[in-house]
Amino acid sequence: MDFSPALRPATLVRRYKRFLADVITEQGEALTLHCPNTGAMTGCGSPGDKVWYSISGNPKRKYACTWELTETHSGDVICVNTQRANQLTEETLRDECIPALAGYENIKREVKYGHENSRCDFMLQACKQVNCYIEVKSVTLSDEGQGYFPDAVTTRGQKHLRELIAIAEQGERAVLLFAALHTAITCVSPASHIDAAYAQLLKQALHSGVEVYAWGASISPEKMVLNRPLNVVV
Repeated sequence: MDFSPALRPATLVRRYKRFLADVITEQGEALTLHCPNTGAMTGCGSPGDKVWYSISGNPKRKYACTWELTETHSGDVICVNTQRANQLTEETLRDECIPALAGYENIKREVKYGHENSRCDFMLQACKQVNCYIEVKSVTLSDEGQGYFPDAVTTRGQKHLRELIAIAEQGERAVLLFAALHTAITCVSPASHIDAAYAQLLKQALHSGVEVYAWGASISPEKMVLNRPLNVVV
């Protein structure tokens, strides 16, 4: 995924009201960004961090600029725009870069499924193969290279695991894909210290036949790409 037009740098002042962030541009201008992340964003943006933002050409937007990346003081880069996880995953699926998910003819997005009024991120289809339902989760919480999901209690994430369990028990493929969008992350685990119910459901999902994968990304202000498999430690 190439960033076009190019991202612009700024210095973070604060994040507030969940969806807003104040920054100072390199030209010294005070600017408010839209923050497309509903999570706690622990470790993803401290005052003084260098951030990168995109500019929308949509005149109807109240805030034309979107917070995309954070560069930490240690030099790691984090994608805080959770919408990018699905965009990256779709690109990776179409290029068949994840061997376990290659060989499908059709890729559908936002397909209704399950008994809890859900929509899976992707459904893969191919002749003579069962359907493959995929839920994608963006992982940005890192502790010395150990990635954790979620970074806050997620009832929605718990629901998605229950839906995947049901799909697997029906004999179709059910996949949970962790997209690690923090360059320091080398492996991924459920954050049992944050959401014990999610961690327990993930164990149940694995026992029920849900496939769980994690892929890391290279991230820069120019481009992002999911390009390396990571271990999932449950």
